[in-house]
Amino acid sequence: MSGEPLSEREFDDVADRSLHALDRAINEIPDGVEADLQSGILTLEFEDGIKYVVNSHRAARQIWMAAERAAWHFDYRPSEDRWVAQKSGEELWSTLEAVLSRKLGRAVKLAR
Repeated sequence: MSGEPLSEREFDDVADRSLHALDRAINEIPDGVEADLQSGILTLEFEDGIKYVVNSHRAARQIWMAAERAAWHFDYRPSEDRWVAQKSGEELWSTLEAVLSRKLGRAVKLAR
């Protein structure tokens, strides 16, 4: 992450905003997946019982995602207002769209 690290409060605010936006967007997807946000943990549950998890991780100042037997750790880039995985360069929203599209077998575009 470039620049000054986020304070705990700044991180909580931006992570909370991001998770609520993802929750709303995923719940607008017709059929196949339900999202539930509780205490900073966004759980996506599919009709076959499979679950993906997206959560804020305050100590690391990251949003973590577990899906498809893989894990991503996204850092917030304030200058770009987006979460990016340092290892792969993947962005949170587009990564989530990709895993949802693969899981649901159709193109998924999340309303931002």
